[in-house]
Amino acid sequence: MSISPSPAVPDAEEASVPPVRKQVSVPVPAQRAFEIFAGHPLGWWPSDHKLVPGQRVRIEFEKWPGGRWYEVDADAVIADWGRVLVWEPPQRLVVTWQTNGLYQYDPDPAHASEIEVRFTADGPEQTVVELEHRYLDRLASGDAIRGMIQSGGGWVAILELFAKAAQ
Repeated sequence: MSISPSPAVPDAEEASVPPVRKQVSVPVPAQRAFEIFAGHPLGWWPSDHKLVPGQRVRIEFEKWPGGRWYEVDADAVIADWGRVLVWEPPQRLVVTWQTNGLYQYDPDPAHASEIEVRFTADGPEQTVVELEHRYLDRLASGDAIRGMIQSGGGWVAILELFAKAAQ
């Protein structure tokens, strides 16, 4: 199941801000890697990467195209992060990332970047997880945000936490 990206979307390679690509290998089958990534993100997502004001108690991907990607804090404050565009377990997940340069939710989908995560079996007990964060030029501070998520503290650190949770 998938939702098509908005029409007239330029190819990510042609965008003014190039996509960020990272990958990690985890010692579990693709189905399990997908379950950990999409079904249990609270167990590995960095606690300081949040939009809610209080202590985060839940991160949720609604398991259908058009579903929300959001978090909830201990006071039941909900903060949306984006929308699910593609839900194809255990191979692929694509979501919008709808945050502005101040890490606040931006409801305008024209300002959303996209995150695609692919899970490819590399043997019966090994999976390569490839992440591409694209359309960063849609964000108000696309170049600055690319620098942050490209660095060791961005997607590199996040995927390392995911890999530890998958072990």
